[in-house]
Amino acid sequence: MRIFWLAGLAGTGKTSIAVTLCRMLQNDHKVLFGGAFFCSRTANVVELTDARCIIPTLAVAFAKRSPRFASALAAELNTDSDSAFKPISGQVISLLQQPLTLSSLPSSIVFVIDALDECSDVDDVRRLLRAIAALECDTMVKFILTSRPETHISTSPTMSSDLNSVLRLHTIGTEEVTEDIRMYISDAFAKSSLARPWCSTAEIKMLAVLSDGLFIFASTIISYVIKVQSVKGRQTRLRTVLSAVQDSKVAMGPLHAMYDFVLTRASDTAEIEPEELEMTLKVLACILAARIPLSVSALADLLGLETDEVQEALQRLHALVHVPEDADQPGLRTLHASFGDYLFARNRIPTSLGNETLARGCLRVMSQRLHFNVSQSRSSYDPNSTVKPSSITVSLEYACMQWVYHIADMAAPMILADEIDQQFCQQFLFWLEIMSVLGRISQAAAILSLATSTVSYIILFFLNAACSDISTGSGCGTFSILPRCTCFCRVLQ
Repeated sequence: MRIFWLAGLAGTGKTSIAVTLCRMLQNDHKVLFGGAFFCSRTANVVELTDARCIIPTLAVAFAKRSPRFASALAAELNTDSDSAFKPISGQVISLLQQPLTLSSLPSSIVFVIDALDECSDVDDVRRLLRAIAALECDTMVKFILTSRPETHISTSPTMSSDLNSVLRLHTIGTEEVTEDIRMYISDAFAKSSLARPWCSTAEIKMLAVLSDGLFIFASTIISYVIKVQSVKGRQTRLRTVLSAVQDSKVAMGPLHAMYDFVLTRASDTAEIEPEELEMTLKVLACILAARIPLSVSALADLLGLETDEVQEALQRLHALVHVPEDADQPGLRTLHASFGDYLFARNRIPTSLGNETLARGCLRVMSQRLHFNVSQSRSSYDPNSTVKPSSITVSLEYACMQWVYHIADMAAPMILADEIDQQFCQQFLFWLEIMSVLGRISQAAAILSLATSTVSYIILFFLNAACSDISTGSGCGTFSILPRCTCFCRVLQ
């Protein structure tokens, strides 16, 4: 068996099983645990939705565990340093097959790839499945995959091969799954015990039945209930939840009922002003639209708010949104991808609200923070420092790197044309300096290319003017990176 595919509907516990398997494999002396890759939409990290990042990540992970493989991999990379940038089939050959053949490892090797369905390019997923199925070497290599039963995965010829095996979680008997969830809830409540008992065996069993096979539902309830540290408070929350969802029985119904319940409480007009509710929804929309996990303080800066304002806006949503305890620690995200789908499907949040809000915030932050010699260099002839200046905050770095993507994802990007003209174009060269300091100058052309296709006439007009000044020498001596700017117009033509 080369591939074991664990398929299941959203929230059925696939990731929990994958994490448990990783822990078991690390302690199993009969096999070598190669490594794991956890795909994720909710993490808002582009690499975690890119199937082309999986094989390079697994190769590096296994190299850290196996000196013999590490030596063989290093030899391969010395021969072909571009192996990680090859098509997926080439990655498998260069980063796994050939090093494994050279290292001649005696034990079986197991790799885990979780939530494969959350990769953004379905064609890349198909290529990955074909490539790992075709891997040939003397060492037995196995892959454990988890995903929703998406068509592009379930219909792949690779999955129907006799060499592979499939387990569909949603086909397991209801009684068995319900008992597993009951044990899970009971254990979680026991570990968070208070001075005296606060829930009954019957209530735990009722929660397990209402979960209807969805571990994410049970996890959401647990998070909501144990957030309160008093016996009475937990009892009140638990019984209110049981009352609110007792009629939900099908598919994602239980989880959606939980979302309804928490959002209804969060939007109670008797306890929250309309302006506060609007702020909460705007903050939530930005978390869903953010391209990387932000900290509370960075998001507040992008929104032009105080940190405590954002924290207060999210206070009622802690059961559904992960909020790091440290306001400066990145990690703001929803607990499950289905929450965003639920909000957009029910029009609780306009689909473009987050992107438009962040786009405006990025432009505003750049307008306020970009200035001459933002890199704090003593001379334009000195190389960029390896230490990022304190003036380049997380929010400014995010704004410089991500502004164009939020504009491109807006429903009507041209409404920001004047703001781009007023806030970005006037400080275009300062933005280039930031990109250079961040070591991302090579990405600047791609960002500008996307900008010209979105709000073309403004960006292209200013870019041509700026590069013209540089090419004639009028801009020389301002920044050490400016002579490189002439390439951008050629890229965009």
